[in-house]
Amino acid sequence: MAIVSLSLPCRRLAFRAALSPLGSAEPLQFALIAKRVDHRFFIQAGEGCAEAARTQGDTCLLLGSQGPIHFRQQNQALEQALARHLDGIALSVTHSKWLATHALQRLGKTPLITFDSDLEPVEQHLRKGHVGLDNLAFGHQLAMLLQRFRPQGGKLCILTDSPQQANHQKRIQGIRQQLRGTQVSDGGSGRLNGENGWSEPNRCPLYRAENLENVVLQLAALLHASQIDAIISTGSWPIHEPRTYRQRLGPLLAELVARGSAPTIVIATNEPDADQRALLDDGLAQAYLGMEGRETGRQSYWMLKRLARGEPIAREVLIDHYAIHLPRASPQAPARP
Repeated sequence: MAIVSLSLPCRRLAFRAALSPLGSAEPLQFALIAKRVDHRFFIQAGEGCAEAARTQGDTCLLLGSQGPIHFRQQNQALEQALARHLDGIALSVTHSKWLATHALQRLGKTPLITFDSDLEPVEQHLRKGHVGLDNLAFGHQLAMLLQRFRPQGGKLCILTDSPQQANHQKRIQGIRQQLRGTQVSDGGSGRLNGENGWSEPNRCPLYRAENLENVVLQLAALLHASQIDAIISTGSWPIHEPRTYRQRLGPLLAELVARGSAPTIVIATNEPDADQRALLDDGLAQAYLGMEGRETGRQSYWMLKRLARGEPIAREVLIDHYAIHLPRASPQAPARP
C-alpha cells in the first residue's frame, strides 16, 4: 500500500506536483460528506477543498447535517450526494459497518475516498484512498504535550468520540503508547495501569463527546466526582462553545486551583479562535494541539481530481504537521518523538 506523509514544508511541492498534470477544460464537481457541517474542522476542510477546486475551475461542496453527529443522518446525506451523480465523494466516516451496508451499497461508479475518519479494514475495499492525520502519531503528540506539564504521571481521563470512530481510537492508542513508554501496539484497548506513574480510572475514557450540548456537563461531573490529574480530549468538543466552557467549568477549576488539585487539560483542536485562545491565557486549559483542517480538504480534492482523471493515487495521504498552542505564546512546531 502506497502511503504519502505530508508535513508543512512539503505542501507547496505536493501542490505543484498535483497541479501540472491535472488541468481540464471541463469543470468537475466533488463533495466532502462531513460528520457535521457546523464544526470548525469540517468548515475549514470544506474551505480548503473549495479553494483547491477553484484553481482548476472545479467545485467542491461541503455536505452533511448540523447538530449532534448521528450515522443515520450521515447515511441520508450520503444517499442524497450519490443521487447528484458527483464526480467524486470524500467521506468522514461515522459508523463504518452501517454505512457500508446501507448507502455505500449504492455507490456504483462514483469514486469514493475517506478523509479524517476511515472505514474499518473490512470495509476499506469500498474506498479508493484516504486523507487524514497520522492519528497514532497525533496521539503521541498529545501525550508528549501532557508530559511537559506532568512528567511525574497521574490519573488520566481521556475524552473522546464514540467507540466506532477509528481515528479517535488510534489517537487513544498513541496516547497510551507514549505515556506507557512503548511502541508495542495494544490495539488502543489497553488502559494505563501504573506504567510510568500513569493510570486511568474505571469510568474513563469518556465517550460520546460528539454531543456538544452535554460534553461540558460531562467534564464538570467528572471533576466533581473524583480526583483527576489530567484530561486529554482527542477532539475539540469541550471548547466548541468557549463561553459555555468558561461559564460551566471556570468556577469549578478556580476552586480546584485554590486547593492545589486542578487537572492539566490538553485539547486537540483545529486553529483556535480568539475566545478559545483566551481560555488558555486564563488558565482554563493548558495546551491545544492543532489539526490541519484546510490541508486535509486540499489534499482530499487533489486525490478526488486524480481519480476523476484516471490518474494513480496513493492509498493514504497522512498529514503529520501540527501546531502547539500555549498560553500567551505563538503556536510552535512540536518536537518529533
